[in-house]
Amino acid sequence: MLRSPLLPIFLTVFVDVLGLTLIIPLLPFYAEHFGATPLEVGFLFASYAVCQLISGPLLGGISDRVGRKPTLLASQAGTFAGFLVLGSANALWMLFLGRIIDGLTAGNLTIAQAYISDVTRPENRTKAFGLIGIAFGSGFLLGPAISGFLAHRFGYSAPAFGAAALSLTSIVLTAALLPAKPALAAGPAPAGGPAPRAAVGRVDAIRTFFDRPLPRRRLLEFFAYTLSFSTLIGGLALYLERRFEFNVEKVGYLYGFSGLIGGLIQGGLGRMAKRFGEERLALGGFAAMAVGYGLLGAAYDLPTLLVLVGIAAFGAAITRPALTTLLTKSVGRDEQGAALGVSQSLASLSQIVGPITATFLIGRQQLAAYGLTAGAFAAVGVLIGLQKIPAGQPVES
Repeated sequence: MLRSPLLPIFLTVFVDVLGLTLIIPLLPFYAEHFGATPLEVGFLFASYAVCQLISGPLLGGISDRVGRKPTLLASQAGTFAGFLVLGSANALWMLFLGRIIDGLTAGNLTIAQAYISDVTRPENRTKAFGLIGIAFGSGFLLGPAISGFLAHRFGYSAPAFGAAALSLTSIVLTAALLPAKPALAAGPAPAGGPAPRAAVGRVDAIRTFFDRPLPRRRLLEFFAYTLSFSTLIGGLALYLERRFEFNVEKVGYLYGFSGLIGGLIQGGLGRMAKRFGEERLALGGFAAMAVGYGLLGAAYDLPTLLVLVGIAAFGAAITRPALTTLLTKSVGRDEQGAALGVSQSLASLSQIVGPITATFLIGRQQLAAYGLTAGAFAAVGVLIGLQKIPAGQPVES
């Protein structure tokens, strides 16, 4: 990997994810520190996603036209500013402000995925997207544990300033290491027949892909995945606080355990994709998520909790890269940035609905319903994946 064109993007994504994972387990406790109710915690998560819903397809389309590197640098600068505001917060509204700033420029992952599509052939793409999974797994292994430790001992602002420092490091890495014009990988003709170039406008981009059966199916599967995952993440800290009396440090360690499982799975993802194919990987991952999330209401002891978290982490680790590969194979090369931007918009929508749903249920002490709801969304992904592609429709290359 030392000579791979993916090394710079892996390093930048890893540092970005590490900064992000310092924030995720911190936010519920940080917000409660300023008197937030569970539902207000849900709205705090959602505020970032509302802004990302606006910016996602715009940044994806812009990166197709002006280049990945300058767009990624602009996005990272917004993340850096947002983290600085979080670290300086002395009231709940400042937490909202920090998340809004970050959300309005939140294109890091979308642009990184588009870059990977630029430099890899379709048959190697699942393995390449697995690098993002490794970055996420590594980030979730280290970031939440570090965040919990810092917050417990030095206060809630410490992880936010740590995330800002990591974000600044990511900017430096992108500027220094990422080629401005990556060498394009040779690949087959666009799947799905003739199609217009990537649309910059959100509505136009969504219409472009949802008018075609195969991209529509992939986007719906991705939406089911992100809705399930965001429902879990949006309420997990509050669930652990109420069911197991976890503080921010223990919540961070549990996230770290989940990240360890995810990181281990990513190491063998390329072999799994070649053996089973992305379709089967996605189905198996959805099923594992449905089981792991859906049974959380039955967990009253730590061993049971760890087993369920392990099952769910396995499912999430294999589902996202498989779905991302299937999506990029279903559109033309010049549409990939916009398609990934639309997928990010759907993810943002799920990150609005999921946390609000989760915190609404948890605020009413419906802990079993919280887990069942997250699991049900994953089960919808299984149902979508089992549908046959309409006769006469092209399949991914």
